[in-house]
Amino acid sequence: MKSTTYYVSSLTGNDENDGLTPSTPFASLNKINEISLCAGDKVLLERGSVFEKQFLHIKGCGDYTQETIEIGAYGDGDGLPRIDADGSGIWFQDYGCELDSPAHIYKGEISSAILLYDTENILIHDIEITNYEKCTSAEDYSAPHKLDRTGVSAIAKNRGTLHNITLSGLYIHDISGNVYNKHLNNGGIYMTASMPDDEEATGVARYDGVTVKDCFVKNVSRWGIAVGYTYNHAKFKGAELQEEAFEKYGNLNILMANNYVKFAGGDAITPMYALKPLVEHNIADSCATEMNDRIYRHPEKRMGKVAAAIWPWKCKNALLRFNEACDTKLNQDGMAYDADSGDGTVYEYNYSRLNEGGCIMFCMKEAIHNTFRNNISYDDLGGILSLASNPDAYIANNHFYIREGVPLKRKRMRGKYTLKDNEITSI
Repeated sequence: MKSTTYYVSSLTGNDENDGLTPSTPFASLNKINEISLCAGDKVLLERGSVFEKQFLHIKGCGDYTQETIEIGAYGDGDGLPRIDADGSGIWFQDYGCELDSPAHIYKGEISSAILLYDTENILIHDIEITNYEKCTSAEDYSAPHKLDRTGVSAIAKNRGTLHNITLSGLYIHDISGNVYNKHLNNGGIYMTASMPDDEEATGVARYDGVTVKDCFVKNVSRWGIAVGYTYNHAKFKGAELQEEAFEKYGNLNILMANNYVKFAGGDAITPMYALKPLVEHNIADSCATEMNDRIYRHPEKRMGKVAAAIWPWKCKNALLRFNEACDTKLNQDGMAYDADSGDGTVYEYNYSRLNEGGCIMFCMKEAIHNTFRNNISYDDLGGILSLASNPDAYIANNHFYIREGVPLKRKRMRGKYTLKDNEITSI
């Protein structure tokens, strides 16, 4: 099948054009939303274009063995092409079941500037994205039922395993989501899996091959970048997590690299329900900005006024290395890193500084076989190590620079651990 390149320009376009050349571009993203894209197709947005109150909800899939779909930029204009969703692009999310806590909302309306719904084999790069709501008061900003918003959303549901999704070089900012809804698609980039209509026919919904790299995510609520929460969460109960469960129900080949998340209302970067995810060379800067009584004011029955910077949830053998987390704001968590209810998490060669909740937490009884080695913590606060009822933790060859009055171990925590060959320097 012959591939097609479509051009879109808010500067020179017209929706009466054919959209097939740079001199005859479409004017709006609505024309792309009408097309079912095929393997090898490209959608190119002209640099300098601004698509106000518009969105891009992709239909169609590429072919992993041949060609992917590509969404990107063209032209010599100033800056990236920008999609300003402004609360448009509304769709309905429904996991199809309650989540791991009944306090978490599992269905509701979402506004997404870009939506990949059962879409795979696609590359999206070099686009600026906003989804902003101007609030006239603090009460409006903290409203309990604000619309959930994302820059980029992905849903796996009725196509089984989705492969080969790459987001690269995106600038996502000013996403005014709902601070209370932790696991609806809500924030900068959020990818999830919902219960299929007929799982026996289509297969388990999940991801195999997600890359998020070189993205700048700023001023977003709630999450910065999250990949992989699933309706199949019940398959991962308990501390010992088996690779076979991930091969059948979990997410595979997840890479989150070279991203910079600044001023996320909650957590910065999190892979979820993934086997051997790799999280490297990322920066989390001044995150968890909304996990406080000043903003988190009307949770109703929802729980979740907690956030850390860079951490895995319910993963097996996650590797997090060469990351930096600084100035994470204090909350019940508030640390740079967190081995949370996972099996075999390894943190190595990471740097942390001035995180108000400390450097690293080993979280709860299902956090097992976790290692923290060859890292540097400089002037973290509140207690460097949070040992939250974890059965074990191996903490070795780290260098902790600690100011006077800050304890190595956070107070009133009784997790088990082994310390070996760490250096502690007073500053």
